[in-house]
Amino acid sequence: MSRPSRRQFASAALLGLAPKSEPRIAGGFVFEGPDQGLDQGHRIRDKARFATPRRRERIPVVIAGGGVAGLSAAWRLDKRGFRDFVVLEMEAQAGGNARSGQNEITAYPWAAHYLPVPDKHEALVRELCEELGLLQDGVWNERWLCHSPQERLFLHGRWQEGVEPAIGLTRKDTAQFRQFEERIQELRATAAFRIPMEEGLAKATPAVRALDTITMGDWMDREALISPYLRWFVDYSTRDDYGTHVSDISAWAGLHYFASREPEDKGPLTWPEGNGWIVKKLLVKLGRYMRTKSMIYQVRREGQRWLVFTENTIYEADAVIFAAPTWLASWIVDPAPPRWPIVTAPWITANLTLHRWPENKGLEYAWDNVIYNSTSLGYVVATHQNVAMYQPQTVWTWYMALADGSGADQRRLLLGGDWNYWKERILADLEKAHPDIRQCVDRIDIFRIGHAMPRPLPGAIFNPERIHRTKHTGTLVYANCDLSSLSLFEEAQYRGVSAADHILKVVSRSGA
Repeated sequence: MSRPSRRQFASAALLGLAPKSEPRIAGGFVFEGPDQGLDQGHRIRDKARFATPRRRERIPVVIAGGGVAGLSAAWRLDKRGFRDFVVLEMEAQAGGNARSGQNEITAYPWAAHYLPVPDKHEALVRELCEELGLLQDGVWNERWLCHSPQERLFLHGRWQEGVEPAIGLTRKDTAQFRQFEERIQELRATAAFRIPMEEGLAKATPAVRALDTITMGDWMDREALISPYLRWFVDYSTRDDYGTHVSDISAWAGLHYFASREPEDKGPLTWPEGNGWIVKKLLVKLGRYMRTKSMIYQVRREGQRWLVFTENTIYEADAVIFAAPTWLASWIVDPAPPRWPIVTAPWITANLTLHRWPENKGLEYAWDNVIYNSTSLGYVVATHQNVAMYQPQTVWTWYMALADGSGADQRRLLLGGDWNYWKERILADLEKAHPDIRQCVDRIDIFRIGHAMPRPLPGAIFNPERIHRTKHTGTLVYANCDLSSLSLFEEAQYRGVSAADHILKVVSRSGA
């Protein structure tokens, strides 16, 4: 064996049809229960009664939310020498979509699993990378650059290198891929598509702005890009980053996926636990500010201060950085701001513990392994970065964005299926490329994410309310990556840092 090294309700009658000799697979749902995120969030939505806090605490600044945006705000405040603040996180573990897990085999991600190598324009991300030892004297640490092979695609019954389809294409298909790349190069040269996005929006011409009024599918039709292989590749990409099909996503956002990155880079940077590695490193420095299991159920103005309510404590703050998903503000902040106009995409991820590798014919296992025309996004191999020569066991992290139809309908599907239903969906998907997968898996743990990321539908990018909330004024500011309508680490970091910079000016003027 070569060295293993990722990336509608079915009929209920399907359940239980597995052969009786099939090994029993254990598992369950994670991060669910009466005191955990899914149920706690529904308590806020349903306006449930909460316990009266028994204590009050005076603190100049409260950061609401301990995901990447909240941690980035804390990182900035701490680096600037301001240390009178707390980060309140609803979950038992900070990190949001960058949380991770660990078992006897390896650490593994629960969602975000890599960081693209930032180009020279991305100063904030590079600053953090230098601080974490990923970038030293302009050289990237080879240990955490994704090892080869990085990606492979299961197409026409066999694996090919890379995710862009290469097997069975006609000359017309190949020409359309070339035409698409030429259009991307033209858009990249305008500098209107940058990371963070705010740096490019100022350069957006009327023609570029108009891309936000149509879907990516409409744009491809207009460009006569009809190759089924190209349409699949672009659709896979938009589902992967935005949880949205090309037929639904804003053409501006779809094109940003391709035009915002340099065509050739050394990355990505990745770790067994994905971006959980970054979270752990940040918490070494910022853990003293973090208060987990501290769900905020109300933020209310009282005189010149804000009262931030959790079930244990009322925090009296001069300023609040709302780094939780922005749509939550209409449920929590009093008086409620206008409804957030950006819809969200539900996702499901699963970590499969394998006691042995499935039979593998052809290409070696890659970090990212994708199946053509699957409703899933494939799987990443958590042990891929392991330098051990022999790895008899492994963990795969499987991903699927529920992109068909409205987010509300897909959330009902997400929460309506029990663990056995989702286990069968996962195994049936993987069987397309790995017929013996059921004989290899010991355990499947499943994470249901009802509001995993913003869905940048047409009109989202230049929506007046989105733009309004990015303009920091006053003592309550927003910082989540959904302010960009793009669920990217870089956008979350930028939003957290810019909010922190504003609050530093506010508290310095007030003398807090």
